[in-house]
Amino acid sequence: MITTDTSEDTPHVGRNTGSGAPDHTVQLLSPTGERLSDAVYSARADHLDRAALETIYRDMALTRRFDTEATSLQRQGELGLWPPSLGQEAAQVGSARALRPQDFVFPSYREHGVAWVRGLDMRDLLRLYRGREHGGWDAREHNYNVPTLVIGSHALHAAGYGMGIQRDGDVGTGDADRDRAVVAYFGDGATSQGDVSEAMVFASAASAPVVFFCQNNQWAISVPTAKQSRIPLVHRGEGFGIPSVRVDGNDVLACYAVMSEALERAHNGGGPSFIEAVTYRMGAHTTSDDPTRYRSRAEEEHWRQRDPLVRLRTHLESLGTGSEFFDDLEAEADRLGEDTRTFCRALDKPQPESMFDHVYATPQSQIERERAWFRDYESSFEEEAK
Repeated sequence: MITTDTSEDTPHVGRNTGSGAPDHTVQLLSPTGERLSDAVYSARADHLDRAALETIYRDMALTRRFDTEATSLQRQGELGLWPPSLGQEAAQVGSARALRPQDFVFPSYREHGVAWVRGLDMRDLLRLYRGREHGGWDAREHNYNVPTLVIGSHALHAAGYGMGIQRDGDVGTGDADRDRAVVAYFGDGATSQGDVSEAMVFASAASAPVVFFCQNNQWAISVPTAKQSRIPLVHRGEGFGIPSVRVDGNDVLACYAVMSEALERAHNGGGPSFIEAVTYRMGAHTTSDDPTRYRSRAEEEHWRQRDPLVRLRTHLESLGTGSEFFDDLEAEADRLGEDTRTFCRALDKPQPESMFDHVYATPQSQIERERAWFRDYESSFEEEAK
């Protein structure tokens, strides 16, 4: 079988700028929690002191607790479906922590850690999976779009949004409060979709400020990455002339550092970047999936030993973070879990007519005609009852 080189334990010694083969995987924190040196990327994470790392650990731990609670709620029949993010917290939180407030995110359906960092009320995610709303919110409030269920389609939305930013003159001005970038998050399976390739064509040709962040969690539902691509996925970016880098997706420091570089390039008008974050989906693809049907316990154990939370916790303990911090955080996670359960179970069924709300940002004649027809249809039952 053809396999891709994960190299998750190998420190990175350089970077690729799109003109040659990518080097080894970027890694700043070993699986055993030891800080590693990197000639290119170390400096980008050196300012993250213990307090900053504790904040990042909190992000990861609370994201995991929310995700665990949502998975349990689905098993209890309270949600129709849930896509777990277990094991991918470092890739999501690390990259999201590098974003500026004005940067815009186009997520897929699994970026719970990114939503948390962007300040979204995580409970709003449950409305979609409980079937109570379309799943929308005012994306401008947190510069975070609604989750995309159609795999890969949002990469095109990100490319278009990035080209719009260019035309608004919000790239390369040198003003840190004005220059903006766009990030599209997707998995390895999405790289097999034509939409992602088309998005990279447009972004590269236009030199748009877009970061394509691929979380290679090794499985596109039940299809391994090795059967999707004969080469490491990071080469996809290279093929479009896009600067590309491969990072240990379970290393939160490395994910922060590579995203920091990619965003700096985008903000300064240097165009798009492609990041392959090599991670692992420790849970199921969704709660309708049974991963024991297609992967071994040995493989799962291999990645369990590279758990991103355990890695950062070990590092924090070596820096002097005591048990009180972790005990307090566990108590906070318990409160989050209880609040999540209470909120979910209290979600009432929506009024049928609400299906016409928020379809468009402004009033739309066809929607209003359909709303009027539906009102007449509902009222006909009331007349028959009389």
